Amino acid sequence: MAVTIDQMKQKTPKELLKEQRKGAAKPLLWVGIASMVMAFAGLTSGYVVSRSSLIEKERWLVFELPSYFYISSAVIILSSITVIWAVKAIKKGNSKNAATALWITLILGVLFAFFQVLGWQTLHDNGVFFTGKGSNVAGSWVYAITFFHLLHMIAGLISLFYTTKKSSKGLYSSTNTLGIELAATFWHFLDIVWIYLFIFLLFIR
Repeated sequence: MAVTIDQMKQKTPKELLKEQRKGAAKPLLWVGIASMVMAFAGLTSGYVVSRSSLIEKERWLVFELPSYFYISSAVIILSSITVIWAVKAIKKGNSKNAATALWITLILGVLFAFFQVLGWQTLHDNGVFFTGKGSNVAGSWVYAITFFHLLHMIAGLISLFYTTKKSSKGLYSSTNTLGIELAATFWHFLDIVWIYLFIFLLFIR
């Protein structure tokens, strides 16, 4: 205990504040993730309630999900693999490989967003509209759920871009992995949520 106190006395207030922020980073991230889980749970619950009330009245439109959603699912699974590579690389002290893996993850994330937009375009071309004349509640829910997820993906991409730039500058090491680990945790969460939403929409039509 005496050693710990001595060490603390040697540190400046700025260093102590930085350590406190690092210690709070993971708990805060998990609190944020928990709130997002509840938000997505609320969306899917609303979808189920709407479907149950309208399907009996034959006012629920059944349509196929666009093939681009299947492609984006494959892309996002691949991005989880590359971000795992990044974490493992930085823990081994290989900052160059970590940066490379993060850049690849970022590119895959952008591709995911691109395929999502193409998916919406396909829905629109097939007569499934978000709102307006000819729209249906079923289609509106699909747009709303996938758009809400994409908004979170954009936040994930911004976080990932910031982390990737720092990694490219060599600011992470085997003794300083927190930033990459936080970005990876949030990215995995977004990946898992999409796979859940995709399977949910695929089978509850």
